[in-house]
Amino acid sequence: MTGGKDGSRRAGTAAGRHPAWARELLEHLRPAGRDVRRVVDWLAATVRAEACLQDAAGTLVAGTRLPLDEALVADITSGRIASAAWEGEGRHLRLVKVAHPSQTRVLAVSRDAPFDRGTADVVTHTAQVIELLLAARESTAAGHRLRRATADLRLAILQLLMVEDTVAARRVAAGFWPGLLDADTACVYVVESAPARRDRLAEECLDTTQEEALVVRCPAMDGHVIVVSPREATAAELRALVGRHPDTFLGGSARQSLARTATAYGQAVSALAVARFRADKTAVYAERTRPERLIDPAALRGWTARVLRPLDALPHHTRAELLATTRLGLEFTAVNTAKILGVSRNTVRARMERVETMLGTDFDDITARAAVHLALHTQINLLDGPAGTDPGAPAPRLADLLAGPAVRAWARELLERLDQDTRALRRTLRTWIAAGGNAGRAAQLLGVHAQTVREHVRGAEPVLERQLLAAGADLYEVVLAHLALGDLEQPVLAGAEQACTAG
Repeated sequence: MTGGKDGSRRAGTAAGRHPAWARELLEHLRPAGRDVRRVVDWLAATVRAEACLQDAAGTLVAGTRLPLDEALVADITSGRIASAAWEGEGRHLRLVKVAHPSQTRVLAVSRDAPFDRGTADVVTHTAQVIELLLAARESTAAGHRLRRATADLRLAILQLLMVEDTVAARRVAAGFWPGLLDADTACVYVVESAPARRDRLAEECLDTTQEEALVVRCPAMDGHVIVVSPREATAAELRALVGRHPDTFLGGSARQSLARTATAYGQAVSALAVARFRADKTAVYAERTRPERLIDPAALRGWTARVLRPLDALPHHTRAELLATTRLGLEFTAVNTAKILGVSRNTVRARMERVETMLGTDFDDITARAAVHLALHTQINLLDGPAGTDPGAPAPRLADLLAGPAVRAWARELLERLDQDTRALRRTLRTWIAAGGNAGRAAQLLGVHAQTVREHVRGAEPVLERQLLAAGADLYEVVLAHLALGDLEQPVLAGAEQACTAG
């Protein structure tokens, strides 16, 4: 009797003159306090009872499990009744329906004392608050699922573009973002920030581009957001975005056809390395002279056709798949390439090993990687001109392509920047390249510590405005410069020689 009297007094006081419980209950609707378990625990403490929340199957959601009549629970969850009260064996039980978007739940409260009007009001209002919290959680979860599905869809479209399947990419995009990929050409941008703020940056990119661009969280680099856009205005919009945030950088590609998205992506990453050294934190690939632009176009096409000729007998789909994978694989690690393409790293390695074997070369040799990289990125431009040279003309060699005065002048100007440093950066860089990018082997050849080699290579990056330690287009340009000046031995491409002999 005493316990029931105390419980009635507390609930009555709270519900009448001083509804403190109401204010406490409303606190649970604040963003920081939205926890169904805490609400059920609060209810039990407030009405001095045991409380539980369970679903129709009897699964406990919150609180302390209570022995409940299954038929009574079924009547409530099915909607036949909204609430029920039961008394027996010295216990007083109240069950209230808690509506939910996907599955109705039951709030049950058991106490020694009878439920007066005050305690009944507490239970009823608590059920209403729980309904709101469950609906909010369902809505939030649905929003998260929708955003995740949309992000996955954007990534899938990007991966289709990366392997040159523009037809499928357009078909997927058309149903969700009509007109997004209708243009024949586009630019690729990579925006870099700290990984912790990458999600917010991606949302800002979507807002900035008014969702008229393909915005993807890079699957390989945690701090990167990739933007593919056909609009001319996107560059200025992203520059303004980068300007508003510290420690945020932008790299952009030259305009490319959609089939060359992988090439454009590599260009954007290369430009991003330059952007890190610039005051405005932005750079565009076209701003820099590229060695392939200084080579005779017809000779370059002929050499490229000869280098890649061993792949010509493959079915078109297989050949395109191998070429797309190798282009990315020469720019990034196997793990990151796999993430970008949405395949396993073993698949990436297997494809690259197949290309390596067919071309008769060794990708552990950086000069070979640079040569094949040049061929692959020239190959995508073959449609712009004749595929090769006159069959009767002598087949050009890489050394012949790099022997022109324009290429040698470019190479000399580039590498002579290193001569102004007293640390012998040029000698270290040349030795490191010859050692396959292995700092330990280069250190042995130079008689210094491996860390010294790494520091020298890292020190050469701002001088050359190129990223070297992360193998990619920047490094391959520097390798071609060394080859043009005869500072490195020419790479072995046995497959090209065999194709030349067979021709």
